[in-house]
Amino acid sequence: MSETTEVKVVKINLRNSGVVSWEELPGPLEQKHYDFSAEKKSSLNARYWYGIIFLLINLSAWFVRDYGQKVFPQPLYLKTCGHEGDDCFRTMGVLRVSLGCFIFFILMFLTTCKTSKLYEVRNSWHSKWWSLKFILLIMSLVAPFFLHPDIIQFYGELARVGAGIFLVLQLISVIQFITWLNKYWVPDEKEKRSCFLGLFLSTIFYLVSISGIGLMYPLYASKASCSLNIFFITWTGILLLVMMAISLHSKVNRGLLSSGIMAAYVVFLCWTALRSEPADPKCHSQKKASGNNDWTTILGFLIAIFAIVMATFSTGIDSQSFQFRKDEVRMEDDIPYKYGFFHLIFSLGAMYFAMLFISWNLDHTTRKWSIDVGWASTWVKIVNEWLAASIYSWKLIAPVLKDNKVMDHEDVAQQTDSSALP
Repeated sequence: MSETTEVKVVKINLRNSGVVSWEELPGPLEQKHYDFSAEKKSSLNARYWYGIIFLLINLSAWFVRDYGQKVFPQPLYLKTCGHEGDDCFRTMGVLRVSLGCFIFFILMFLTTCKTSKLYEVRNSWHSKWWSLKFILLIMSLVAPFFLHPDIIQFYGELARVGAGIFLVLQLISVIQFITWLNKYWVPDEKEKRSCFLGLFLSTIFYLVSISGIGLMYPLYASKASCSLNIFFITWTGILLLVMMAISLHSKVNRGLLSSGIMAAYVVFLCWTALRSEPADPKCHSQKKASGNNDWTTILGFLIAIFAIVMATFSTGIDSQSFQFRKDEVRMEDDIPYKYGFFHLIFSLGAMYFAMLFISWNLDHTTRKWSIDVGWASTWVKIVNEWLAASIYSWKLIAPVLKDNKVMDHEDVAQQTDSSALP
């Protein structure tokens, strides 16, 4: 008689330092490994399909904003905004497309947020079943066009909050990436990494940052009357010096690379904020007339669209930056990234691109082939810049304060023990 051998896998969870459960996995281990590899590959490829979907929805929102009145029926346009409501119709169109995108990805979030293993049905729902998800996507995009304008207006107010949350999460992800770069290029004798490359890159980033500040003065603050722009640029320079001083402090000692990369990022945010200001010939020597749709305007617009998609995609796959515990063991059958977090970021990204297309203003919209232009957009980016510098500085200071607190606690404990001795 032949005996049947069953393969059992013990799952160990270090949180409780014990066995969680036994699960019988039928079939040889080689076949199971192949299945896990195939499922993991399918899961990783699915990320790019969701990114493409998000890009197409962004382009749809742009089309509805700039050319929607030529496509949609006249009664729908008149009922929503009246005879002279061009800006209203364009804003409502963007918000409706954004709401459809939000609905789709929030449904994906609700149906995948608890997924943890590759053999779960929810993993297949995330990585496969594209025909069914395509139908769900079409329904999600069409439904908002039948909703009352008051509901769309309420969603617009909500989208402001969601877009702000998205910006904060994106900042944390960027700062975590900068920190990783600093650790990767820091001198290490064990891995035979010298300080030359890190020092070289630090010099490049600081030269780029200083050059950027130097160029912004003649471009956006050429006259004394441009006091607001002078303040923005000067304060950015001060932030650079503060971050560099904190990074080089003896108790922090993080070197120049991370602060150099962060300096370049902060200068970039300041530059994008100044470019978002409304046209002013006195302070903007390179502002174009509002009616010119030349190739530079179109190219800049397309680059901005792809930047939105890449920012959403990169933040969505960076769930590790937002984990409270870093000591979890990765098993072979674990999903490669957090599906729920991925779809949640895309749903917030839907709110973010809506705000960019209408320049964070629910009453007016931007001109054709433009994106994120207006004083509201300018102040959002400036606040984003200040918040980025603050988060980075706190990330440098917090470990020092924590160590000092621990040392003070140990000193008090030692004094207490000494006083207790006879």
